[in-house]
Amino acid sequence: MSNVEYHRVLAGERRRVGRGILAIVLLLGGLLVFSVVLSVVAVVLDDRGSDGDYTPLTHAAAMLSLALLLPWSMVIQRWLYGVPGASLHSVFSRFRFALFGRALLFILPVCVAALVVSDHLAPEPRNVWSETDVLWMLAATLLLTPWQAAGEEYGFRGLLFRIVGSWTRGSRAGLVLGLIVMAVIFAASHAASDAWLNLWYVVLAVGTGLITWRTGGLEVAIVLHALWNTLGFVFSTAMRSDLNSVVTDRDAGTATAATLIPSALVLATVVVVWFTTRRTGPLTAETGSRPA
Repeated sequence: MSNVEYHRVLAGERRRVGRGILAIVLLLGGLLVFSVVLSVVAVVLDDRGSDGDYTPLTHAAAMLSLALLLPWSMVIQRWLYGVPGASLHSVFSRFRFALFGRALLFILPVCVAALVVSDHLAPEPRNVWSETDVLWMLAATLLLTPWQAAGEEYGFRGLLFRIVGSWTRGSRAGLVLGLIVMAVIFAASHAASDAWLNLWYVVLAVGTGLITWRTGGLEVAIVLHALWNTLGFVFSTAMRSDLNSVVTDRDAGTATAATLIPSALVLATVVVVWFTTRRTGPLTAETGSRPA
């Protein structure tokens, strides 16, 4: 019996780097397939998407393609490592709804305040929206965006973090390597050339990775990521923002220093989590066997 930290659940006697690379390729390949197929369906159902317009259907397709990383990550882990998918929830192999609820209670008001300040300091470009598009955007956002954020957490802070974290002999080396590789791949997956955006993606990835490590699960990271994304789209829809430029344009010069606001939110959450776990350290659970 041994206490295992979250990022070391897949660690065994052998490093199995080749298997890990295959798992990462399957993870990202699955995301690409989900995105392409669902985007084609969205364009077929609403041909405005063929002109590059960001419509409620293209929004729903983007959210759903990322949400599918949640079950896909569980399938990959079970298939290649023989570890039940439920272990991705936490080191206890269950989703801790009490922890999720407490995090929601404390992060929600701070997130709302950060979005208000962000939009005040750096207002997004506005556009003319039809009432129908507003209604469908809100519906797609509220129903699918929390799952989109959860899918990214299970895929990147869950499976990918664990894969790379298992490639070293020691826990701390695995933590550092896992955070670096996971953050780089997460940022690269957004295909942004803007420095501020890439800084935000790295801060989000490393911050939620540290939160996952310290809390022993994905619950708090999901709350943070899901609230920012979901409320961000709600604010953008309510303010009739031009989502064609806000969401799809990631070229250099498109973002500003206002991205430091959500970055500060992530860092503040890391500090609070670190303080509340200062006596216990990263949460672990006893596991009876290591993966083969």
